[in-house]
This record gives sequence, structure tokens and C-alpha cells, in this order.
Amino acid sequence: MKTVEWRWPGGKRGAILFNICLEAWSDGKAPGIGPMGNPLPPAPGVLDTNAISWAEYGAKRGIYRLLDALGRSGVKSSVMTNAVLAERHPQAVKAVADAGHEVLSHSYAMDVIPVLLSADDERKNIRRCTDLLANVTGKPVKGWLSPRGTPSFNTGRLLAEAGYQWHGDVMDDDLPYVQTFGERKLVAIPLNTDVNDMPFMRYGRVPESMLTMFENIVARGIARERGPFIVDVTVHAHIFGRPGGVWVVDRIAEIVAGSRELWTGTRAEMASHILSLGAQIPVERVSQG
Repeated sequence: MKTVEWRWPGGKRGAILFNICLEAWSDGKAPGIGPMGNPLPPAPGVLDTNAISWAEYGAKRGIYRLLDALGRSGVKSSVMTNAVLAERHPQAVKAVADAGHEVLSHSYAMDVIPVLLSADDERKNIRRCTDLLANVTGKPVKGWLSPRGTPSFNTGRLLAEAGYQWHGDVMDDDLPYVQTFGERKLVAIPLNTDVNDMPFMRYGRVPESMLTMFENIVARGIARERGPFIVDVTVHAHIFGRPGGVWVVDRIAEIVAGSRELWTGTRAEMASHILSLGAQIPVERVSQG
């Protein structure tokens, strides 16, 4: 495999991306998972009110605790935000932007998944999300990551058409690359899931194991990777925004802020850096259909 020669800002080889999922579901919808070990028996018209309440914690309490944790180390995150929260909890969305973090679109709600929409409905959904988030934050929305990371075959083209700079709906590489749709460019930034709080909640792993995973991947990257590498640190405001998990985010942020070998920034900042590298970055020309 050919060694990649370019580096992250400051000549660093390692990049750490802090991702926060600030999620919500449409009215009348419930998360597919929740904290209870026994699933609610299926019944027509019955919603898992326990799971709805559990998820609501993210915008009411968890996001603020995570912002405090990152603020202590001065690191920035990219916050995947369902645009319905700009309607339900605008103060939480504004708090993210006011603290200097990136607000990116995570569709209107977790149940509004691009692959399930027609091209026309998807175009309307992108515009709706863009407008709602920009109106609350007062800042342009540059990035997109679909619920489940599951785009349609039209998503990239429609995002480029709408003026987006990057998206995270790819898992086919370790490093970013550029997609082109005619004359329009879109940076594809893969999302890796090795350091993610969801498996720790779903499979009963202790929070310490997420910290250990992070430390081991970074140590291996510094020692073994010859080119640039990325480690995503992804948490959900309604999962590790609670006291039992936020300390892990706090500790990882301290490690990154104190490292001379690691660069950290938002995904929008990473996309800008990738575009500045020009011909050094692979380009994927995508058919416009």
C-alpha cells in the first residue's frame, strides 16, 4: 500500500475528531433501542415511552455536560444535530454553536432517513434542515451525516447542489477523499466506530473500556502508521452525556489537548484542510444520475 505523504495541520500525523450525536425522533416515533434489557412487547399504536424519555435527556441535560467537559480542555467537536431540535430545544442548539463547536445536519429526525425518501422529498428535507439549524445558530451549515450513516444514491449530489462542503456517509476508507458532481466538490470524511459509546451501552461494556480502546488505537497509530491517521471519538448526548460516561470524554479531551503529536478540530476544519491539499487527495467522480 502506497504511503500517504501529506499531514494534518502543524505537520501532525494523527487527527482526533470529537463527534457528539444530539438526536431526536419525530412526534409519534420512539428510538429503536433504550436502556431497558427487556424489549417492550409489540402492540399496535403503543410507543416505548421509556425510550422516548431516555433520548430526551440529550437535549435537556447531556449536551450541556459534554460541552462543559470539552470546554475544560479547549477542544472543539462536530455535533450531529437533528433539525427538529432547532424547533424543540433551540437553546441547546444555540449553546453548541455559541461555544464554538460545529453544528452539522443529522437530517430532520432519526427516523427521517435519506434512503427511504424520494429525490424530491430528500431535497426538501436537506433545505428544511439547513434553514432550521442556520436560523437558530446564525451560522452556515457546512456538513451532513445521515441517520445510521445511510444515504440514498442521491444524497451526495443533493448536498453538493445545496452548497455543503462535506459529508460523513462513507465507511469505505480510513482517510477523507473528494467527490465531484459535475463542477461541484464534496469532501467525504469517513466515520470510524471503534471509539463510540453506543456499543458500550448496548453490550454492557464498562466506560473504561472505551478509554482503553482510544489509548490503544492512538498508541498504535503513532508507532506503526507511516502516513496520516484519524481516530473518531463519538458519543451520544443521551448516553455518555450522563455522569457515568462523560468522564471518559473529559479524560480523552485532556489527553488530546496535552499531546504534541495529535491535531484536533471540527470536521469542517478537516474538510477545508483536505481541499487545500489539492492534487494530493484522491478524487472520486460520481455520476449525477
